[in-house]
Amino acid sequence: MCGRYYIDDDTAREMEKIVRQVDAKLWKEYSSRDICPTAAAPVILGREEEFAEEIFTWGFPGFDKKGVIFNARSETALEKRMFRESILVRRCVIPAKRFYEWDAHKNKFTFQREDGKILFLAGFYNLYEGQERFVILTTDANETMKPVHSRMPLILESEELRDWIFDEYRAKELLHQIPARLKGSSEYVQQTLDFL
Repeated sequence: MCGRYYIDDDTAREMEKIVRQVDAKLWKEYSSRDICPTAAAPVILGREEEFAEEIFTWGFPGFDKKGVIFNARSETALEKRMFRESILVRRCVIPAKRFYEWDAHKNKFTFQREDGKILFLAGFYNLYEGQERFVILTTDANETMKPVHSRMPLILESEELRDWIFDEYRAKELLHQIPARLKGSSEYVQQTLDFL
């Protein structure tokens, strides 16, 4: 699963290349911070065959109207009535510098690309009560993630963004790809205590 991620100034610069016209005021407000479910965050989407950036809220309203659904399994999203139409016609990309995951012992791990570049997380969006909301797709964990968690975000390469957003057939193929290796680290440091 992906329950938190981070964006920074590098993320904004990469978005600027892709979108071409980034509103500097908007990025100043939304850069260099952790993004949690229900927070507003930048996404890349398609508008008239061009990339555009918008600020959407992370998470679809839950069935009980109390919680939010912030992840969807890439393997089954097309089968779910709640997600099917969105994934077919409203795909987006969520830029992140890194994301976080907690292991079974509640230790926090940070994951990012080995080359330090921006992560592009595959997602989709929909309108709920006048508010655009997005969900991040997850897939089975790759070798980097397996020691920490069984799921991870579906990560796209920069050259796959246009296909993901604009090409329905290719997007369906991308739902089944295995993300590249990541660099993982933890703030948790085990210490040994010597007792006399």
